[in-house]
Amino acid sequence: MAETHLYLTELVGLVVYDLKGKRIGKIREAALLPLVDPERVDRYMIGGGGGWTWMTFRHDQVASISLRGIHLREELLTPHHADEYALRLVRDLLDQQIIDAQGRKVVRVTDVTFEVGEGRELRVMEVDVGLRSVVRRLFQGLPPRWIRRMQRPIAVSSIPWKLTNILEPDPQRRLRLNITTKILEDMHPADLADIVEELSPDNREALIEALDSEVAADTLTEVEPEIQASILESLETGKAAEILEEMSAGAAADALAEMGEETSAEILEEMEAEPKTEVSELLEFDGDTAGGMMTTEFVAVPETGIVSSVLDALRESGDVPEGLNTVFLIGGDGNLAGSVSLARLFLSPPSAPLRGLAAEKTRSAGAGVRREEVMELFDKYSLLTLPVVDRNGVLVGAINADDVITVLRQG
Repeated sequence: MAETHLYLTELVGLVVYDLKGKRIGKIREAALLPLVDPERVDRYMIGGGGGWTWMTFRHDQVASISLRGIHLREELLTPHHADEYALRLVRDLLDQQIIDAQGRKVVRVTDVTFEVGEGRELRVMEVDVGLRSVVRRLFQGLPPRWIRRMQRPIAVSSIPWKLTNILEPDPQRRLRLNITTKILEDMHPADLADIVEELSPDNREALIEALDSEVAADTLTEVEPEIQASILESLETGKAAEILEEMSAGAAADALAEMGEETSAEILEEMEAEPKTEVSELLEFDGDTAGGMMTTEFVAVPETGIVSSVLDALRESGDVPEGLNTVFLIGGDGNLAGSVSLARLFLSPPSAPLRGLAAEKTRSAGAGVRREEVMELFDKYSLLTLPVVDRNGVLVGAINADDVITVLRQG
């Protein structure tokens, strides 16, 4: 009975026969050409006659594939040559870290399952990551049918090939293989950040470098500071600058503060003028102060305005700060004069004066106030946002509850 599936551990070592049934070698490796077909095994590599030179044959030269061996219908073999467009299954996939996009985790491939099409074509169906594949690896070399019987009681643990994402550290090779990151870019940044933290340093860099800069920025914002810094330092300066430009000024400043001064200065120099200025100003503050914790992304309007003017401005703005919950009011002297919650703005008549909607007391912190005192203010007054002012009372930034939670989480 013809096999409907085959494992990579079974494929490696299969005997290859010519048209007359004469043995010509054993399979040592198999490769896909993702640009041609991302699932079909395109070529096979064999070693025979005791020699070390590998020879190859194409998928369309195969007459049949089974556990008994591979029979060819065309015997023209060619010497193996390195091909940067080929994904070799033993070298590039077996024992490598890959991303299970459905399970949102990093796994290590211990075997590969192929579907046997028409008895002569192998298509990658799943990557195996569980105990079954470990058993196959441990007993590789024994008759395959014995091993299949041994593994029957063990639960299957595998991931469909279409739901995996390969990590390729070499950007040029990644381009040639046309490895897409779309399935990852659709994930929540927090889930992607968890994956990044599980990867080896080289794979972290490869993943972040391959992602869209905005997605990379959202992801790195969720990553532990020391890992964040090491990834950015490993990237090309221009790519690191692009990612930092997509972050909030506060997050970008925090990331740069974790790096060496020379690297930080080089990346900062590559950034565009506006974000560069904002980040540079934040870097002047001690990271353990309100100035070092704050963001410069906030909404402030004259206290003499009315509700409709603020709401119209917010609707027209293409850059409303994420998580906005408070609008700050500025007095005639430029100082902080009060604050109005966004919820209260939406519930008030369009013509209502902002001054009449202001909170009874707006608590603020000086830029030099220590981090511990900032945390106490949030805890004591159950704040969602804390405005930060300079020595003259001018609003220079704001600290959100999310920023405080991040600090607490990082210990």
